[in-house]
Amino acid sequence: MDEEYDVIVLGTGLTECILSGIMSVNGKKVLHMDRNPYYGGESSSITPLEELYKRFQLLEGPPEAMGRGRDWNVDLIPKFLMANGQLVKMLLYTEVTRYLDFKVVEGSFVYKGGKIYKVPSTETEALASNLMGMFEKRRFRKFLVFVANFDENDPKTFEGVDPQSTSMRDVYRKFDLGQDVIDFTGHALALYRTDDYLDQPCLETINRIKLYSESLARYGKSPYLYPLYGLGELPQGFARLSAIYGGTYMLNKPVDDIIMENGKVVGVKSEGEVARCKQLVCDPSYIPDRVRKAGRVIRIICILSHPIKNTNDANSCQIIIPQNQVNRKSDIYVCMISYAHNVAAQGKYVAIASTTVETAEPEKEVEPALELLEPIDQKFVAISDLYEPIDDGSESQVFCSCSYDATTHFETTCNDIKDIYKRMAGSAFDFENMKRKQNDVFGEADQ
Repeated sequence: MDEEYDVIVLGTGLTECILSGIMSVNGKKVLHMDRNPYYGGESSSITPLEELYKRFQLLEGPPEAMGRGRDWNVDLIPKFLMANGQLVKMLLYTEVTRYLDFKVVEGSFVYKGGKIYKVPSTETEALASNLMGMFEKRRFRKFLVFVANFDENDPKTFEGVDPQSTSMRDVYRKFDLGQDVIDFTGHALALYRTDDYLDQPCLETINRIKLYSESLARYGKSPYLYPLYGLGELPQGFARLSAIYGGTYMLNKPVDDIIMENGKVVGVKSEGEVARCKQLVCDPSYIPDRVRKAGRVIRIICILSHPIKNTNDANSCQIIIPQNQVNRKSDIYVCMISYAHNVAAQGKYVAIASTTVETAEPEKEVEPALELLEPIDQKFVAISDLYEPIDDGSESQVFCSCSYDATTHFETTCNDIKDIYKRMAGSAFDFENMKRKQNDVFGEADQ
């Protein structure tokens, strides 16, 4: 361990593993350490089931009816991948898809007036949906056509909208869309957690809806993918990538001290030895004095013996409860997966409800979601603080990731990864460049 590295990475959460993989592919000498004996940090999948009970201090352990403990892989942080999103691109470009198998999530649903409805995202579905009346459907269809044809580099497609200055509120007004339609467009298609976006320039929202439609177009049932055996497979896939390119991994390795000289990181001390480095990447738990609290998230893991009602017996789905529908500032999310993804025993389902905490009684806040899941065999409640770094790392060369937020997809995590990469490398993350470097190692034939 007493060596000099370009980059030391602390923690094997997804963000850290992707950065370590990318840095290794870019020819950097990387040392990757984690104080835990398992991969994934905050974003790990817990197996066997007994381990999950222990983690939540349920000492009696799982009942017989839960089946074999090792059939379970339960994610602590539930997220799906957008089929056309940034994480899938990173997986494809880095060839990490070699190590993973994905299934399409069977449906995306939105909550309105106490019931759940399938999210309409194609013209045909929009016309058949019970979410809106006849005339509303026509207006919504026009809006979807406008979004699909919109090209920020071609003013002919703008129809009088200025992507940089027209607010999204004005775009909705232009198409005369009602409140319910605005709710599910903003929250179930553009996947915003709050309504702050309404008064911002519309370009970002239009691009988000395009991402949803393009992701949906790839597989048809929903725009989301989920890896067999759980999300814990993702960090491990990138860890393997890093190892192929000469990265060194050490699990179960306590970090005693981060050594600074003149305000700049020079190494990490562990069990009496010092590894020296030029840059350090870590999650907030390794540098509590360099992060600030940015809110809290509640996640309730529920084990069910049945699919969720009104979802056509889907063995995986997402439900979004827009904040307007339940008088909140932030949306409530439900991610459900099951034995079909090798994460639960036969006939069992895992649904995770999550939201940003707004009151002193977080469990009450997710009640609308839990009501949709009844009857629940077992609940595990986790309330986590969200942290973000207090500086950008340019002086200290210590680059800290943000905690995983309440969203049910990885787009915000990928933005954080690209942002850290840019601060570390001094240039934007370039997918094409990654691909070229891959070809140098694997050769063209494998692509």
